[in-house]
Amino acid sequence: MKNKLTYIIDDDKLNVKLMSILISKNKFCDEIESFHNPQLALDKLKHCFVTNENLPDTILLDLNMPVMDGWQFLDEFLLIALEKKIIIFIMTSSIDPNDIEKTKKYRVVKDYIDKPITAQKLDLLRKLIEEIN
Repeated sequence: MKNKLTYIIDDDKLNVKLMSILISKNKFCDEIESFHNPQLALDKLKHCFVTNENLPDTILLDLNMPVMDGWQFLDEFLLIALEKKIIIFIMTSSIDPNDIEKTKKYRVVKDYIDKPITAQKLDLLRKLIEEIN
């Protein structure tokens, strides 16, 4: 499967910009859509699901965000009856072992990657995506 559309969900605008540049440069996907608020990403996912519009292939999700954190996003995401398999990677600066352990409870989460994102880490993600498909 080709990774066409990737959502980046992260409240840090500079981090989103840097990740977007790196993702584009490394041809990780064809299109990037970023959300600084996880609720907006959920709204977009629900809208795309209802209207049968283009859903993302991959979501890069930060955990620590105000208003709604990554865990709340995951809980809400699981309530959407998506038929398409969307691969979620946790992208965080948290090195809390509890976060890493909690991630394993979510089947939709493929891996836990620590920031900053590098070309090598994107290559790893690409390989993981290929293994799934």
